[in-house]
Amino acid sequence: MLRVVREEVRAALHERAFPLVIGGDCPVLLGCLAAWGDKSDVGVLFVDGHEDAWPPHASTTGEAADMELGLALGRGLEDLPTALREEIPRLDPDLVVVVGPRDADELASAGVESTGDVVEIIGPEELERRGGAIVSGALTRLHRAAAWWLHVDLDVLSSQSLAAVDYPQPGGVGWRALQDLTIAALADQGIAGWDVTIYNPELDPSGDDARRIVEYVGASLGASMVGR
Repeated sequence: MLRVVREEVRAALHERAFPLVIGGDCPVLLGCLAAWGDKSDVGVLFVDGHEDAWPPHASTTGEAADMELGLALGRGLEDLPTALREEIPRLDPDLVVVVGPRDADELASAGVESTGDVVEIIGPEELERRGGAIVSGALTRLHRAAAWWLHVDLDVLSSQSLAAVDYPQPGGVGWRALQDLTIAALADQGIAGWDVTIYNPELDPSGDDARRIVEYVGASLGASMVGR
């Protein structure tokens, strides 16, 4: 999966296109980041309801979606087979801003270290309150990179806003706050691409959540292109 995503994103970047990667699961981010030759010079605006930094040996699910940011920050790599370890892109933590995680209590109870000691973390309450205004502050950090990537895990939303996710949590933000942040992020000249992840169609028998996701993606792209 990492290799396929890496090559598709690399081809898009080579053609000076804007890659939009729609994935069912967060580890597609690793393939996106691997498209750069020098991954340490890529920034990430990581919008997610979880920090996704569980060490592989401690994960309660064993899913890569628990750990993709941690792996990219160099945490838990020793748990991986050598061949896979060599495929993982590495990020400079000074070029990462994490927005919206609300799993601090779960991490603490499991004895898993938060990434907050190495990256900037902005909580969901601030995202709900400030929306797109968060991006202007984050860009101070992200503009140190040659380019930066937007990762959006839709479980940053509340369950009332989006129910079709596998690991719901209390809290979260509404569509308006996420939309405002996304539009502001996509309008920045330094952004190189965007991935949108987490949607389980089996939890959406009416298709309402799917339609809302499509609406969000389309509206965000349309609004961010105004004036370009």
